[in-house]
Amino acid sequence: MDSLSKVLKITLVFIVAIAGILLCACRAETAQLGTVEGTVTIGPIWPVERPGEKPPVSPEVFDARKVMIYDKRGTRLIQKVDLVQIDRGQEGYYRLQLKPGTYVVDINHAGIDTSSDVPREIEVRPGETVQVNIDIDTGIR
Repeated sequence: MDSLSKVLKITLVFIVAIAGILLCACRAETAQLGTVEGTVTIGPIWPVERPGEKPPVSPEVFDARKVMIYDKRGTRLIQKVDLVQIDRGQEGYYRLQLKPGTYVVDINHAGIDTSSDVPREIEVRPGETVQVNIDIDTGIR
């Protein structure tokens, strides 16, 4: 085997080894994260909604609202999370990954929005999912 072949072979082994180390590091980092997810219902949307009536909801209704993740004291904003609307209805969802720790989940209280589901303290653990479903009352009557 000539010296160029040896160098190429050593270089290839080195590249494969580094790629393996990086892949393991990425997997370890992902495994160290936990997930927070949930459904979000927003309503009423119209001043007079009859029971069972499902009026279409403008995407702007969901764009204006965010799930807010704060530190464990609830004073420092860690992340603002967008809501994803489902089929132009009053329901959406959110999902994010966080480092393990204690957090407070809340909403951005657009207008006079309220929710009895938040603020809520949660504990995020590596590889686990915390479910926080939120029902937002718009105050429209």
